[in-house]
Amino acid sequence: MENGNELIGGGFRWTLTFTVVPTALGTALDINLSNASLVFISVTFATMCKSASPIFLLIFAFAFRLEYPSVKLFGIIIIISIGILLTVAKETEFELWGFVFVMLAAVMSGFRWCMTQILLQKEAYGLKNPLTFMSYVTPVMALATGLLSLILDPWNEFRRNNYFDSSWHITRSCFLMLFGGTLAFFMVLTEYILISVTSAVTVTIAGVVKEAVTILVAVFYFHDDFTWLKGAGLVTIMIGVSLFNWYKYEKLKKGQSNGDEGAISSTSNAAGKYVILEEMDDHDNDGD
Repeated sequence: MENGNELIGGGFRWTLTFTVVPTALGTALDINLSNASLVFISVTFATMCKSASPIFLLIFAFAFRLEYPSVKLFGIIIIISIGILLTVAKETEFELWGFVFVMLAAVMSGFRWCMTQILLQKEAYGLKNPLTFMSYVTPVMALATGLLSLILDPWNEFRRNNYFDSSWHITRSCFLMLFGGTLAFFMVLTEYILISVTSAVTVTIAGVVKEAVTILVAVFYFHDDFTWLKGAGLVTIMIGVSLFNWYKYEKLKKGQSNGDEGAISSTSNAAGKYVILEEMDDHDNDGD
């Protein structure tokens, strides 16, 4: 079988570039829409709404043949949806645009993680190395973010902004942006490494912990309101995500014991990965 370096050349390079572009644009929109929503709504409310990402992750997983639809999965989607409704109910500072932006970000999150899963784990693309994958995705993300900034950000107010109105404020803001950007880079790299060796399930589990920590920091540091109804919604969302992770773990463990996943990965890694159903079908046809 040809390796990634042999495949990446000529027409395949263009094919790979256009395959990576939707993933990069989805990632850029996920990040930028999430940030834009914070102009209108609190960190706590945005984080709770963004917890709807597993719903869209499942929908795109069905569409891209990473997962079979089932009654259990639709039940899990309903549980997470109820949790989202509880977090939105009686929200005194509800802003329509903030809610729309963060929900669109959740859609983009589900799309980009499924595409990332495919690009990192499908042999034909030669992108199994997370750093190689980032080298393709990052330039498109930077270009998309720059264009969105030029269109949406109020650049005419730049010099009057409290963060850039003096040399000290400029230095401090640049340091904060560099520090935040460095943390974001290593966070995304870690997520790509996790997906390359395990699956989006592991990232989802880690994401639940990240969201809980984000909410706690927002409540104690930014003094965001946290009502009992929001707490019930957050717990419901986490229960739904946990049920999804448990369902996936049990299914993949059963598949490993039956030897169903040997076609796409070694036995040691099979239990941690999504099953790319298209590759399973191709393998079955070859076997016949």
